[in-house]
Amino acid sequence: MDNYLIWVLVGFGLMIVELLSGTFYLLVLGLAAFGAAAVAFFGLSFPIQAITATVGAAVGSWLVHLYRVKNSQQQMQSMDYAQPVKFEAWVDQGARIARVQYRGAPWEARVEGDVQVETGSSLYILATDRNTLSVIKTRPT
Repeated sequence: MDNYLIWVLVGFGLMIVELLSGTFYLLVLGLAAFGAAAVAFFGLSFPIQAITATVGAAVGSWLVHLYRVKNSQQQMQSMDYAQPVKFEAWVDQGARIARVQYRGAPWEARVEGDVQVETGSSLYILATDRNTLSVIKTRPT
């Protein structure tokens, strides 16, 4: 089997896996394999084919990364944004970490700003970071 056919099969395999995963990184790797297939088709040596695939994958992955970073601010807000929570107690007042009640369960929350909070008062969710809520005293708009 010719080298270019192997590269084409690898490219198609990566494209198929890309359809299942939903990331653009495998798409870039598939395109890099197609680039190596083109180089192999014209009879260049295997090291040149491998370098073509490597450079294509690196540049493409870098471009996808830049695109994702640029558009990360345009993502939808969390469904929890601006939802009220009830302050229960401070876990670490110096670090502004508190225990709040949200959806019937206790959550850890980081209280933003230097505000005085009393037990039972309402705070509002500004953001989520894994399982920690970021909350503020006034409802965000």
